[in-house]
Amino acid sequence: MDARIAKCLLVTKVLVADGIMTEEERALLDATMSQLGLSPDEKRRTFDLEGWDEAEAVVAQLPEEEKRALVEQLVDAASVDGRLSATELTAIQAITSAIGLDP
Repeated sequence: MDARIAKCLLVTKVLVADGIMTEEERALLDATMSQLGLSPDEKRRTFDLEGWDEAEAVVAQLPEEEKRALVEQLVDAASVDGRLSATELTAIQAITSAIGLDP
C-alpha cells in the first residue's frame, strides 16, 4: 500500500468513527482522494476500507512533518460537518499514537 492510500484510509477511519458519514464528510474524502491522485479503483477500495488495518503502519514510516500534517488534516476532516464528536476525537488520538506522534 502506498502512503496516499494509507492517508485516505486514516481520514476515512476518522470520518466513520461516529458511525455516520455526512455528505460534507463524503465530499471532503472524495476531494482528498482526488487531490492525492487516487484512481477510481483506489477510491472504491478506500470507500470499501480495503487495507484499513495496514494504513497506520504505512503512515508511521513517513517523516514526522508529513505525519503532523496528516493529523491536522484529520482534525479538519472530523470538523467539516460543523462538530468534532468525542468518538472522532478518540479516533484521532489513537491514530496519532499509532503513527508515532505524541497525542
